[in-house]
Amino acid sequence: MWLLDYVTKNSFSKSDASCGDVTQSKLGNVAVNTSLEHRDMPIVAPFGIVYNPPVGEHSVVLPLTKKEACIGVIAPDMGLKPGELMLYSLGGASIVLKNDGSVLINGKAVE
Repeated sequence: MWLLDYVTKNSFSKSDASCGDVTQSKLGNVAVNTSLEHRDMPIVAPFGIVYNPPVGEHSVVLPLTKKEACIGVIAPDMGLKPGELMLYSLGGASIVLKNDGSVLINGKAVE
């Protein structure tokens, strides 16, 4: 993923990366408790994807040159095969792009 490569090469210190639980979440900013509390961090995501991680999710925090950023949450095992993609919401809605070219919306195949 180009974004992770860019952050890693330009402003990332492996010894300072951390994981912790989201304690506050509002659109565009989160607070995460690791060994420290990180507040008002921007959420980093690929272009075209906007999300707001729910409180309690296990998140990854990366230090940048002048601040820190939440780069995502640890993905749960959803039974996907390598190469498949799933978008899902806390309410249970989901879209799955399968390796065979099929698309599932809320578990039902669509054409």
